[in-house]
Amino acid sequence: MRFAPLAMAGLLLAAPAASAQDSASTEASAGMRGGSMADLVAKGYEIKAAVANGTRYIVFLQKDQSAYACEFVSVTKSRCGSIN
Repeated sequence: MRFAPLAMAGLLLAAPAASAQDSASTEASAGMRGGSMADLVAKGYEIKAAVANGTRYIVFLQKDQSAYACEFVSVTKSRCGSIN
């Protein structure tokens, strides 16, 4: 299964919209967030790929038919969002 190229394309297309969504603090946008990468790994999600994005890394996780992309904000903090 070739998950990473499709996920990267989707992430690049949604990048401007994701920035605007993060600045909004509504319940709807909070529902779309996956929490932290540690939470997703604890729920059974597996790391499928990681790519450099400037000085940050984007990590793609998948479990069954559900997938998330997580961006490392700092060494100990990540923010994740559903990509499907």
